[in-house]
Amino acid sequence: MQFDYTPNVRLMQQRLLAFFDEHIYPNEARYLEEIRTNRQAGNAWVPTRVIEELKPLARKAGLWNLFLPRSTRAPEGLTNLEYAPLCEIMGRVPWSPEVFNCSAPDTGNMETLERYATEALKDRWLEPLLHGEIRSAFLMTEPAVASSDATNIACRIERDGDHYVVNGTKWWSSGAGDPRCKVYIVMGKTDPDAPRHAQQSMIVVPADTPGITVKRFLPVYGYDDAPHGHMEIELRDVRVLASNLLLGEGRGFEIAQGRLGPGRIHHCMRSIGAAERALELMCTRSLERVAFGKPLGEHGVTQERIAQARCEIEMTRLLTLKAAYMMDTVGNKAARAEIAMIKVVAPNMALKVIDWAIQLHGAAGVSDDFPLAYAWANQRTLRLADGPDEVHRNAIARLELARYRRTRSA
Repeated sequence: MQFDYTPNVRLMQQRLLAFFDEHIYPNEARYLEEIRTNRQAGNAWVPTRVIEELKPLARKAGLWNLFLPRSTRAPEGLTNLEYAPLCEIMGRVPWSPEVFNCSAPDTGNMETLERYATEALKDRWLEPLLHGEIRSAFLMTEPAVASSDATNIACRIERDGDHYVVNGTKWWSSGAGDPRCKVYIVMGKTDPDAPRHAQQSMIVVPADTPGITVKRFLPVYGYDDAPHGHMEIELRDVRVLASNLLLGEGRGFEIAQGRLGPGRIHHCMRSIGAAERALELMCTRSLERVAFGKPLGEHGVTQERIAQARCEIEMTRLLTLKAAYMMDTVGNKAARAEIAMIKVVAPNMALKVIDWAIQLHGAAGVSDDFPLAYAWANQRTLRLADGPDEVHRNAIARLELARYRRTRSA
């Protein structure tokens, strides 16, 4: 396995790092101030000017739609292995991926539309998403069932002539709070009597369709994540053209597996970037602050944590690169064990490193003066998003045990 970055990727790394130094880091305070100002004015759900101003600069710099491989509609897209070090850099600042049109859930939705939608749906929804003109949401999780088992999904998608009628309640619909969110991809059951993994389907639903009610936003550890937001949405007798169904009835679980593989690895790439930023802040702080007669960096406990953080970041990066390499070379299905492993390892590693950085910063670490508290909240949610740790550990164990069952049978 060859993980060396190509000359083109190294050049793009330099270009992206320079973009961060010139445009992202200097605007972190401005971004937070815009959010505060909008909230105080009574409407937090307003797109920030700073991101909209930076998007044209990112496109001009050739740093746009890098996440989508093998697409004629986005020829700038990279392989998973090529994208990994760039996505990692984007993870250093939570809001920065949107600047490059590489933010969730739009990336996953664009991949889904590219792979599974008709050309008509691509023209209507994928093209404006690729141009950053609109945003989208993915409606899968439900409040009434344990959605870690996707076969529990209760939302109904029922055929009625040339339409499907959708009824159900979804929550943690990330991105649905943004007024630019114009389209949902909804997962529901078309045939509850079919085999367990053939009951579900996915359908493209315009966000302005009658019968859709955004009931409330759901804060995460006290953060509203505006203007992005995580919403609870009710769909009551929502009528959608039958042609909006992706692939056909009973293909929803299959689509979900295809969608979540890249989404999971992107989260893990960004987790590494968040951990790198935390380690950077921890080292800087340890050299600047003095306690008990010497800099914090000269205390044994600080040095031990810095060393352990570096070891764990490097191990996680190598595992992530291996998963990306396998996704590119043998496909997502063959790489499912590696994808599950990084989904467990990366957020837990990042949480540990960020927690150490918060501890070193003292009370300042839990404030908004540093990006650590928000980074920790983001990473903690990733132990649940796209499948909780327990589900991925079970999958890893089943795959491992299967090897030994085959050996014993032979």
